Amino acid sequence: MLKQCCFQNAPFESFHKSNKMAHFFTSESVSEGHPDKISDQISDALLDNFLAFDPESKVACETLVTTGQVILAGEVKSSTYLDLQAITRETINNIGYTKGEYQFSGNSCGVISLIHEQSQDINRGVDREKKSAQGAGDQGIMFGYATNETESLIPLPLYLSHKILIELAKLRRENKEMTYLRPDSKSQVTIKYDNNNKPLCIDTIVVSTQHDDFNNNEQLMLEKIKSDVINILIPRVIKKLKPNIQKLFGEDIIYHVNPTGKFVIGGPHGDTGLTGRKIIIDTYGGKGGHGGGAFSGKDPSKVDRSAAYAARHMAKNLVAAGIADEMLVQLSYAIGVVEPTSIFVDTYGSSKLELSDTQIAAKAAALFDMRPYAIEQRLKLRNPIYLETASYGHMGRQPLTIKKTFESPYNGKVSKEVELFTWEKLDYLELIKKEFQL
Repeated sequence: MLKQCCFQNAPFESFHKSNKMAHFFTSESVSEGHPDKISDQISDALLDNFLAFDPESKVACETLVTTGQVILAGEVKSSTYLDLQAITRETINNIGYTKGEYQFSGNSCGVISLIHEQSQDINRGVDREKKSAQGAGDQGIMFGYATNETESLIPLPLYLSHKILIELAKLRRENKEMTYLRPDSKSQVTIKYDNNNKPLCIDTIVVSTQHDDFNNNEQLMLEKIKSDVINILIPRVIKKLKPNIQKLFGEDIIYHVNPTGKFVIGGPHGDTGLTGRKIIIDTYGGKGGHGGGAFSGKDPSKVDRSAAYAARHMAKNLVAAGIADEMLVQLSYAIGVVEPTSIFVDTYGSSKLELSDTQIAAKAAALFDMRPYAIEQRLKLRNPIYLETASYGHMGRQPLTIKKTFESPYNGKVSKEVELFTWEKLDYLELIKKEFQL
C-alpha cells in the first residue's frame, strides 16, 4: 500500500503546516472532440492540403463550429484551389461526429467559407527575392520550455492530462469496454511537489466525458461512468507509464468524474468552438510561458508558430544535453525583419554550469539559427505536417516519418513522406556538448 501523501482529510490548519514545504500545480487537456479542438483540426487540415499542393502557400485559417454549422474565415495566398467543404467534412467525420443525435456531424453540417486573399501589406514583408532574407510574418514573442521531469521533457501534469484523454479516445474507438462514450471530453491533473520541485504524488484527477444517455436513473449512470474511469481508464494509462511515474498514483487520489452530472449534450452543440482557444494545452500546461499567438491554421511564415517550435527545439536539446533541469527560451520578432530582436534564456536557477543565463543564451544563439527561413528549413516546416499537432499538444510528441496522401478534384492526388514533430528531435546534443565543452 502506498503512503498517503496529500492529507485531504486533515483540518485546514494541519494541512497548511504539513504542506508548507510543498506546492501544487495543475494542468488540463481536452480531447480531439472538444469544440475548440475540432476548430483547430479543421484549420490545420486546410493548411495541410494547401501545403501538399503548393508548399509556398501562405495561410491563416480560422474556424468556428456550433450547432450544425461550420464557418471558415481567414487569408490565403496560394496557387492551388481546394474543396474546402469536403476537407472540413472529412475532418469532422474522422474525429467521430458521425451521428445526427450529436446535433453536429460531418455529413449534415453546413459549411460556410469566408476565406479571402492575403493582404499585400503583410505579404511584402515576408516574401523576398532571396529566400534567406524572408522577414517575420508578424511581430511578437514566442516561448519554448523543457523540463526533465518526464521522458518527453514536458511538465508532468500536462503529460498525464494528455495521456488520460488519448487512452479515453482509444476506448471510445474500440467501443468494447466503455461503449457509451461520445467524442467531447476534458481532463485535469493536480500534482503535489516538494520544495525542490520534485513530484511527490498525484493529488486530484478530473475527467469529464460526454456520453450516451444510457440509463434513465442518472445517479446509476454517473456511478457507472466514474467506476469505469477509475477501474478501466486509469489502469490502462498507468500500465503505459514509466515506473517512476506509476508510483505517484496512490490510493488517496481525489477523483472528480463528470462533477456537474450527466454530460450528454456536448461538442459544438453544447459549446461553440473557435480556433486558437486552447493555446496553453497546446504548449506547456501553464508552466513556462506562451506568447500572444495561437498555432493552428497558420503556415510557418507566421513566427507565432514556427518560432515557438524553434524555441521548444532549443530548450529541449539544451535540457537533454544537461545544461539545466528546466529552461525557458523567449524569442521576439519585428514584422518584416529577418533577425530576431531578442533571445532570452531562464534556467530558474537549475543550471549545471558556471555560466549566467545570459551567457547560455549567447552560446545557444550561435548554434540555433533563428531567422524565419532558417527555422522553416531546419525543422522542415513547409510540409503538410500540422493536422497531427492539433490535438493532445504540439510539444512532447514523438517525432516520426509517415506517408500522407491528399486528393483534390482540381489537382488530383499527391502522396508525400513527411517528418512529424521535428522540433522534438534531440539532434543538437553533440553540437551543444562541443559548444559548452561538456
